Amino acid sequence: MRKKIVAGNWKMNKNYTEGMSLFSEVLNMVKDEVMGNQQVVVCAPFVHLHSLTALGKGHSQVSVGAQNVHQEESGAYTGEISASMLKSLDVEYVILGHSERRQYFGETNELLAKKTDITLKHGLKPIFCIGETLTERESGQYFNIVKSQLVEGTFHLSAAEFSKLVIAYEPVWAIGTGVTASSDQAQEIHAFIRKEIAIKYSQAVADDTTILYGGSCNPKNADELFSQPDIDGGLIGGASLKSRDFVDIAKVFNS
Repeated sequence: MRKKIVAGNWKMNKNYTEGMSLFSEVLNMVKDEVMGNQQVVVCAPFVHLHSLTALGKGHSQVSVGAQNVHQEESGAYTGEISASMLKSLDVEYVILGHSERRQYFGETNELLAKKTDITLKHGLKPIFCIGETLTERESGQYFNIVKSQLVEGTFHLSAAEFSKLVIAYEPVWAIGTGVTASSDQAQEIHAFIRKEIAIKYSQAVADDTTILYGGSCNPKNADELFSQPDIDGGLIGGASLKSRDFVDIAKVFNS
């Protein structure tokens, strides 16, 4: 059975003190209120990672993730962070290919394939993001865009390697806009992604792949979104900066 995951992406928010306070609140709330088998992941800026992994030790239901990684092992790449550095901090997950990285930093599918490889090599779990812009949605090209990002970024992997990925579908037109894809729109794309995985690998691999929805998910719409058969959780942006909202989203999976 595929894992249910609610992952928070703090983006470039929270100073050190604020981050420690927020994470402590999340830990305590998850311990007291999250009753299912869902995994809660907090993806924070690099400055927080050491402290968060230390604070989170012993909390098996809460994991820490990074928001990016460099594609090379090491070298003269000032300001970058390597996969081995993340691994040494006990980070478990890494967000790859977020739409903001694609848009503002020019990350291509080819580059992201390399980042996927280095992430897996060091035993980290990629949360690989794919999704279309508003123009691509309105032009009817969104299936082709999503497929090309998936194929070019991840389909070079073996089935065993691919099975370690989490896929996150994020309609770019719904990120930080307050606009959310309808549950039917989100399910349509999630089912399409799972179908493409089954064609490339097998139905068993597809059925075991966790696919998250990312795009203005909040406590009010999470239940409807997560009730769809191919949506296994969320990659949460703004709502992850509020402990109450974030944990309420995770509680949707309480059983």
